[in-house]
Parts: sequence; C-alpha cells; structure tokens
Amino acid sequence: MNEIARRLAPIAKDQAEAQYREAPNNVEAEQALLGAILVNNDAFYRVSDFLKPVHLNEPLHRKIFEVAGDIIRMGKTANPVTIKTFLKADEKVGDMTVAQYLARLASEAVSIINAEDYGRAIYDLALRRSLITIGEDMVNIAFDAPLDMPPQSQIEDAERRLFELAETGRYDGGFQAFNDAVALAIDMAGQAFERDGHLSGISSGIQSLDARMGGLQRSDLIVLAGRPGMGKTSLATNIAWNVAHAYEPEVQADGSFKARNGGVVGFYSLEMSSEQLATRIISEQTDVSSSKIRRGDISEAEFEKLVGFSQTMQKTPLYIDQTGGISIAQLSARARRLKRQRGLDCLVVDYIQLMTGSGKSGDNRVQEITQITTGLKALGKELNVPIIALSQLSRQVESREDKRPQLSDLRESGSIEQDADVVLFVFREEYYVKNMEPRDEFDPKYEEWKQKFEAVKGTADVIIAKQRHGPTGTVKLAFQAEFTRFTDLADPSFTQYEEA
Repeated sequence: MNEIARRLAPIAKDQAEAQYREAPNNVEAEQALLGAILVNNDAFYRVSDFLKPVHLNEPLHRKIFEVAGDIIRMGKTANPVTIKTFLKADEKVGDMTVAQYLARLASEAVSIINAEDYGRAIYDLALRRSLITIGEDMVNIAFDAPLDMPPQSQIEDAERRLFELAETGRYDGGFQAFNDAVALAIDMAGQAFERDGHLSGISSGIQSLDARMGGLQRSDLIVLAGRPGMGKTSLATNIAWNVAHAYEPEVQADGSFKARNGGVVGFYSLEMSSEQLATRIISEQTDVSSSKIRRGDISEAEFEKLVGFSQTMQKTPLYIDQTGGISIAQLSARARRLKRQRGLDCLVVDYIQLMTGSGKSGDNRVQEITQITTGLKALGKELNVPIIALSQLSRQVESREDKRPQLSDLRESGSIEQDADVVLFVFREEYYVKNMEPRDEFDPKYEEWKQKFEAVKGTADVIIAKQRHGPTGTVKLAFQAEFTRFTDLADPSFTQYEEA
C-alpha cells in the first residue's frame, strides 16, 4: 500500500500544480509599456492599432491604458499628474497609492523604441489566455453536454470562436464607438475612389448592374431568384468568374493580402458538379458552345482555345464545393476555413432550396429556410463578404399573364425577403415568347409574333426588387444562350433603369 502511495505521490503533485497554474501574463511588460507611454505619449500610437485595454491582464493596468488613450486621442498630455484624477485615489498597489505607483512607472520607464515589442508580447499573451478559455469551455461542454447539442454543433461552435479569435484577436461582441464606425465609412469611400469604376463594393463585371448597385457590398446577402430556364445560375457563374478573374492582391502592413480589385470567390454548387460548372465557365469565356464541348464536337483551333483558357483558370482564385444537401452549419464552417487558408471576398450559393438547416428533422420547411437565410446573413457579416444566394420561384408565376416575378413569388418568401439586403430577379421574356410561336408560319399572327420575338431576342431583365442602400428598378442585359453569358448591351440606349 505504501509503495502504491509512493508511486502516486508525484502524479498527485503534478495534478495539484496543474490545477493552480496561472494564466499566461507578464506584469513587467505591462509596467514597462505603461511607463513608456507616460514618459512619451508617442509610444501609445505604436501599439494602439492592435493593443486594446482588455488585452492587459492587470485590472489597474487596463484602466491606466484606457484613460491614457482617451487623453492622448483628445490631443492632451497623458502623464502621472493628468491620469491620477481619473483613478480611485484610495486604491492601493501594495504599500503605494495609485499616484505613487504612476510616478514609479514613469521613473522606471524603458525607451519608446521598445514599446511595440512589449505591446506585441502583451497581445500574444492575451491571445493565449483566450485560447485557454475556449479550450476550457470545450472540455466542460464535452463533459456535460446538453441533450440538444450534438458533438458536431460543439465542433462548429469551437471552430467559429477560433476563427474569430484568429481574425480579430478577440471573440466577444459588444458596442462599437461611433467614431470608429465613421472612420470605417470614410475609409470605404477612399477605397471606392481608388478602385476601378469608383465602386464602394466589389465589381460584378457587368457595368450596368454595378451602376445600379455600386458593386457587391460587403456583408450583404444578395438573393438572385428566377424560374427554371431564366439563367440565374449562368448570371451567378458570370459574376463569380468576373470577380475572381479581376483579382488584384495588395500586401498589407502585417504581410497578409487584401483584394484591391476583384476578389477570391467560393462557389457552393449544390446542383451541378464542379466539372459541369467548369464547362459553363469555359464556354462563356471562349465562345465555344458547352454542348459542343461535352460532345467533343470541336475543331483543333477551338481545342487550342480551351487549353489556353484552362491555363488562365488555374491562376484564378475561384474555389468550388460540390457537396449536395449541405447544411448551413457545414457551409459556414467551410467558408471560415477557406477565408483563413486562402482568403475570401465573395461567396456564391447555388441554391437555397437545396440546403438543409441545422435543426431537428421535425422542423417544417418554412422554419428550415428561415434558419438557412438567417445563417447566411450572419455569415456574411461575420466574414465581411457579400453572399450571392440563388433561390427558386414558386409556380404561381406561370399562372399569371404577366410573367415578370414579384417578391411574393419567392418560395417561403417571408424569411428570404426579410433577411436579404438585395433581391434580384432574372427574367427573360424571350423564353416565354418563343414558346408562343404559332405552328403555322402562314398564320396571320405569325408576323406579329416574329416582330415581338425579334424585339426581345438576346435580352434579359435583371429586376432589382429590393435594395436596402439604393434604388430599385430594372437593368436590361444581353444574353447569349449558346454560351450562357450575360453582358452589357452593346447599344447603351437599350440599358434602361425603371425607378420603383
């Protein structure tokens, strides 16, 4: 028995030490940084872009850093005399008063040159403390998991928190100062001024549509809807390729890359395989019919065009996920992973009705669609990217004489219409007029039909039925059915805007 106790003693000691491990922190680094700021306020600007009060471990140090920052931003001098009036006078630091402690920090200050190094050390330790919190939560939830939280949900939640920590250095939400929001708005305006086309968002590659929407706005949920055969997948594919092909990276100060023009695109193709999607894009860009590509009915010159274009495609940051029936939680997890590993500037989902929710199987379809659209909107805000989500329209369109779609035609329209920032309808009158062709070309109505068909042939309407930050209306585009390609009309007089 004594032998067993002797062997277990070191283990028990290690476990006891593990239970009382202190969270990573460096009081001396915090003191050195604060001292440098109190002696020379320029030291604050060396760390203020990445270091926040919450990153300091000691509560008093957080308060000193916060007060000093507020004073410096107002253009005043932060030193032991000006700061002490904003701190509790009766608070003690060991045997010293707060005023004496501030004076000690200033008297033992390090050079301003070292300020950024100390700031980085403090920031890194704060991240490690956050990682410990996430890890402890994972362990505690796994030990005592609620009945309605399957392991997959816990993995997705942990992945989300880790992604947010990696992206921003923190995983807690909260209020944002209005002056920070104003600075972001001015910065966005400056970027729009420098960007090609002077757009506040990412260019779709279709000028008449960009003129109406200002490009694809970050964090927007853009619902692109239409009846089968209208070309909504073709339009989404066109836009995805245009954005990816226009990608121009710009190196940031921290060594990461940011899109100056265009962007990295993620395409969830729930209906078509990646090969079918690639064939469509190749057809659009090479003017070789997709049906001819599938049949192999191409000339040597056309084959050389395909090979040449395939080399261009290899360099284009367009990533395709062809998983069918993907859930909103899986889609979100994969999108976060793509942004972390490759970058992400635009997301396309083809289409909403082929997705599944993350709730119980007993949920009805309307609730499931609500969960999907709410999840897509939240994901767009989290990743700060526009999400183009395709949607089917109900059959009631076909029963009307006027086939132009309306918001009420959206399937499960309540949630889709509510969550979307922009709703676009693709409408090709040519599709319906062609089906009305008289069987007898000598029919008196044939000439009338022919004139009407020629008027709408090769055109398409993109109806902007809803737009939170812009006007609604209709944009006329050219549509080449053979290559499934949407472009601006050659004659600008045909580009019509109908104000709503």
